[in-house]
Amino acid sequence: QVQLVESGGGSVQAGGSLRLSCTASGYRYSATYCMGWFRQAPGKEREGVAVIDGYGSPNYVDSVKGRFTISKDNAKNTLYLQMNILQAEDTAMYYCAARDSRWDRRCPPEATYFPAWGQGTQVTVSS
Repeated sequence: QVQLVESGGGSVQAGGSLRLSCTASGYRYSATYCMGWFRQAPGKEREGVAVIDGYGSPNYVDSVKGRFTISKDNAKNTLYLQMNILQAEDTAMYYCAARDSRWDRRCPPEATYFPAWGQGTQVTVSS
């Protein structure tokens, strides 16, 4: 089992920045995992924000391109999401997710591909 713990959420004004962190643990976790950030606003479905594959290649959804940056520190087993120029529409619970991609290298920003999830961290952006 892989355990994921997010941190770094909070409340900011529009235009501000936050950095989310997600620490992975568990004997099955490997730096080759596909990792991703997802978010869910009240009354809406969970949506992909950004993913990074086992080779370190990122993929973003259009709404966050140029504002958000996903990265990971394999030595620390930690995934990050740097969020800049935050907008009210970014308000949501943000979740970290992991997928063992050693045998299937697909790493799309789609929730159904990810079996392991963290508890989430709330991000609130006021306009």
